[in-house]
Amino acid sequence: MSAEKSRRLYIIGAGFAGQTLAEEIKRKAIFGGVVAFLDDDPEKIGRKIEGIPILGPIRDVARLLHMNPADEAVIAIPSASREYLTELYGILQKAGFARIRILPGISQIIEGDAHLIQTRSIDPQDLLGRTPVAVNLKQSLAYLRGKRVLVTGAGGSIGSELCRQLLSGGAFRLYLFGHGENSIYQIDRELRLLQDEGVGEKATLVPVIGDLKDGNYVDYILGKLKADVIFHAAAYKHVPMMEENPVAAIENNFFGTLNLIKAAQRQGVKRFVFITTDKAVEPVSVYGVSKYLCERLVLDAAVQNGENSCAGHFMVVRFGNVLGSRGSIMPLFQKQIEKGGPVTVTDPEMRRWFMTIPEACSLVLKAGGVGANGNIYLLDMGEPIRIKDIAEQMIRFYGFDPEKDIRIEYIGPRPGERMDEFLWSGNETPAPTEHSRILKVEQKTRDALDLEALTEALRPICNFDGEKPEQYRDSALLRELLHQAIPSLIMPASGGNYGT
Repeated sequence: MSAEKSRRLYIIGAGFAGQTLAEEIKRKAIFGGVVAFLDDDPEKIGRKIEGIPILGPIRDVARLLHMNPADEAVIAIPSASREYLTELYGILQKAGFARIRILPGISQIIEGDAHLIQTRSIDPQDLLGRTPVAVNLKQSLAYLRGKRVLVTGAGGSIGSELCRQLLSGGAFRLYLFGHGENSIYQIDRELRLLQDEGVGEKATLVPVIGDLKDGNYVDYILGKLKADVIFHAAAYKHVPMMEENPVAAIENNFFGTLNLIKAAQRQGVKRFVFITTDKAVEPVSVYGVSKYLCERLVLDAAVQNGENSCAGHFMVVRFGNVLGSRGSIMPLFQKQIEKGGPVTVTDPEMRRWFMTIPEACSLVLKAGGVGANGNIYLLDMGEPIRIKDIAEQMIRFYGFDPEKDIRIEYIGPRPGERMDEFLWSGNETPAPTEHSRILKVEQKTRDALDLEALTEALRPICNFDGEKPEQYRDSALLRELLHQAIPSLIMPASGGNYGT
């Protein structure tokens, strides 16, 4: 018997998601079959679905199971709370399952079919933070039906998840824009495989390799693609690295966004959604400043469009950290745990707001449809979480005891980091909207920043100007200009001019 056929599957949850998975497994004749559903619902326990018994309660049954070496469990309860998932994971671990998988993201399968290809091994982000809000994607994405949709940074953590969820939107074309060939290849291949397995609808996928820093190219390609909607997720995001490469941060994030906005206006893009960060609020780092300036660019474009109903709607969606992104602490902690520690934490009291990538993206997509021109929308992030607590939870997830088995080492904040982030500034007030977990940020006054003058002052630093050759890549001058315009930016006590 093949290894694949020797694997037996237990589906945790006998609801619509679990039943759909069982039907698919039977139809494709994969695994050694579904042995049973495990469920806690007394009305389901004891029944059969297509000949498969429903056993429960889960805690009691799991103790009686006799696992084969390759037996697997799939948690198919998309509405499960974080607390319940944590309990289930502990039960299934003790039962001895070789692998525990999960259907991630209720937003991706609510009121739709669940597919085996959507499952993945459970990891810490599934058990951390709050229970994600349920978003009806098909309803939320109705505004994209038949449209041409472009996602910048489509190969990144946020951009790729936007693309996965956009498969459910009925878009006519989905443009996957990025400058990393390999990451765009990977998300393009993944989306095509998802489509082949029946996930979402048959949007035409178009991978596009390009660089937003090239204004002529951006204008050219938008003219060719004729995108109706843009979700702008592309950015350099690593705070300490951008502190060492400040010119690159402004060149890519600020001037790249400026090029995209100008091209979108010229080419008649109807909806432009800019994804920003809490680090743009009273920014202390060059990365934060770059995103703050981009927020201003988007709001200025909205003012230029005014009340013209034929012009595009430009809006900003701001949120904090996301769990499990490439640049987040979780992949780093995982590698540190795998090698036996120590796990490095900046400070025992450092806190951040966290949200899962699927939840953040589903709310971004929803805000893009309901948002009005010139508004900043803020995702409700709940309460901030201590980085130390996340480190301890991850150590326990992998079966170790914090400090006893894996040591936590406190290394102090890195360049550009602060102890706490803020979701709005003193000049802003968040107001509820009719949509759960989406707030509207109302600005009391408009700051006096002369963005046009600052742009022109920064330009010869990022782009060579024969009349000002001495300014090219002058990071010290760039920092000084940014600090004069945005005094919250912290200037380094010392350091050379890295020329980047």
